[in-house]
Amino acid sequence: MSDERGCTPVYDDILIPTDGTRGSEFAIDHAVDLAAVHGARLHALYVIDEDVYSSYGGDEYVHDSEGLEAALEHEGEDALDRVAARAADENVECVSTLTRGVPHEEILEYADDEDVDLIVLGTEERTGEYRRLLGSVTERVARRTSRPVSVVKTPERDE
Repeated sequence: MSDERGCTPVYDDILIPTDGTRGSEFAIDHAVDLAAVHGARLHALYVIDEDVYSSYGGDEYVHDSEGLEAALEHEGEDALDRVAARAADENVECVSTLTRGVPHEEILEYADDEDVDLIVLGTEERTGEYRRLLGSVTERVARRTSRPVSVVKTPERDE
């Protein structure tokens, strides 16, 4: 693949935000493969959505004594560990970061701070109504960044 000048893009730093869902698993494989081909450093990012834990008022629904915020942090660490393990399988350097905030804003800020060359985002196919109502972190990042973005779609499951 080459650009309009006939040059093949070279990626030194690739960002893979993950939320630990099925939609991000396909994107992780794609990002790791790209990083291996380009000899790039992989940046794995997990954002604990501040709206989730700041609007939650108690622990009655959390079956773990750690509380919701700690449970979300644990979930994020597990997701980052899966990315790091997949990267290690391919001898790809991986930097893992767990942060809190508004997911698309944190992804954009991280991409700028680390001057990444490519953002790889996963998304599960959803109905148009779902997208209209809730939007998508992937769509927000892709619309608001000037950096190259690779969107990896995960097909809907047959129910």
